[in-house]
Amino acid sequence: MRRTFLAIDDVSLPLRKNICLYISRPTVRPEPVLVPSPKESNAPDNLAAHFYGTVLHDAGKFRMWYYACHIGRNPDWPPRKQQQLARNPGWLIGEKEGYEVHEGPPCYAESDDGITWTKPALGQVLFKGSRANNALDLPHAIISGVSVIRDDADPEPGRCYKMVYQYFPDQSDPPIPEYGSKPSIACAVSPDGIRWMVSSMPFVNQFVEHCSFMKHDGMYIVHSHDFPGTAFGGGTFAEGGSAGGRTGIAHSTYDFDHWPDLWQWTFALPEPANPAVRGMDYCYDQVHMGAGAASFGNVCVGVYGVWHNHPFGEDFVNISCDLGLLVSNDGLRFRELAVTPGQPFISHEESPATQVPDRAFKTILCQGNGILNVGDETRIYHGRWRNSGTRGEDISAYYWSEVALATIPRDRWGALKLSPGANEGTICSAPITFPSGTCELRINASGAEGLSVDLLDEKFQLIPGFADGRVTGSGGLDCKISWTGKNQESLAGRTLRVQVRLRRSATADPQVFALYL
Repeated sequence: MRRTFLAIDDVSLPLRKNICLYISRPTVRPEPVLVPSPKESNAPDNLAAHFYGTVLHDAGKFRMWYYACHIGRNPDWPPRKQQQLARNPGWLIGEKEGYEVHEGPPCYAESDDGITWTKPALGQVLFKGSRANNALDLPHAIISGVSVIRDDADPEPGRCYKMVYQYFPDQSDPPIPEYGSKPSIACAVSPDGIRWMVSSMPFVNQFVEHCSFMKHDGMYIVHSHDFPGTAFGGGTFAEGGSAGGRTGIAHSTYDFDHWPDLWQWTFALPEPANPAVRGMDYCYDQVHMGAGAASFGNVCVGVYGVWHNHPFGEDFVNISCDLGLLVSNDGLRFRELAVTPGQPFISHEESPATQVPDRAFKTILCQGNGILNVGDETRIYHGRWRNSGTRGEDISAYYWSEVALATIPRDRWGALKLSPGANEGTICSAPITFPSGTCELRINASGAEGLSVDLLDEKFQLIPGFADGRVTGSGGLDCKISWTGKNQESLAGRTLRVQVRLRRSATADPQVFALYL
């Protein structure tokens, strides 16, 4: 198993001198990778393809699960789903009957390269007279976010794939008691990611609007947001019992079928001393949907929605959302990386939703289970939701959401570099225990001619023979480190620190992105 120590992880690499952290700027693909089906198609996603979803690279194939919206109710829903929709006319987008916005069912797509996607006909859902669609059959009619992991540690093959999805039960007339009255989450399992069976509904009657689901250090974790102290949210409160805006929280368990009725604060932006408030609208930047995170073994990296809030109503059309960058070591508590002040990790202006002529709609970026390493790339799939407001005319003509992609070289979220004006500097890790058996320390770096690596004991004393290790070549994503006459396997079982020294020269301006063990 590879352990990864990222430059952005100031717990694993906490000590430094004459060193600055420089956050990387991802490359955003201007064109979307997945868009809704044509409006005239009657497909389940003929209005929006929201990435409140998941991309996995699974057995050489890219697989996507996403949240679809369609125009007009599906008349072919079975009786129980019709019951769930009894009091739900959809989001009205005009006076004409049949032109409402409906959420769900979730949909599935596949790709060989993660860029060009196909929507296979799964035959599971009878939708407007046809089963030739990519919809997934789940017991709820109104569904939004779908988060999927592949869990090979589960000994039961029928549970290899696990899903958490958000359902909306409160439209039933009369209500279905076991579904509760608030939007919440359901858990499902599958042998193949296509055929699903609900295994539990852990938080009935509790508002849970999630964005990601992962397994980290043996623990299943769902990240979501809440609205502290408001009737819309889950009844939580901010510090001192005060109300507040959107805040990231997490639910966790070691047993996917049984979740403790507990949660934990994950990440929040500071509440202003005197927020501009109108009714229940807190008009300042907030954490939208929590951490859209991925586990890389011993560290988690995520993005969160920087929700630029305005009051609902006329000003709702001014809401936009960027993506900020987070890191965590336990998968629960996250900390934000200090990007250039006022500069998000991905801005809605550099990753805009497809626009329409003579209009200037804002974009709301959405995160999910979208971060993965593939070959030499780290990919950040995300959603681009065109904010066409709440007025019927705009929604009917312009409502839209698509799936987008940003990339960085693998694990190069940020670089530790020499401070301006400094020609020498040092990085030192927290104590690391080398595993027994074969192990090797490697580095992800550039300008490697200016790097040398020392191994120290926990008390910062040099380990004999392990001074001034040299990095092979000029740099790369996975460079070897060697010490003359020494074998790293002799360090098995020892706890030590890794010290990297940087020297600037006419030919080298070294940068360290990650260490690997």
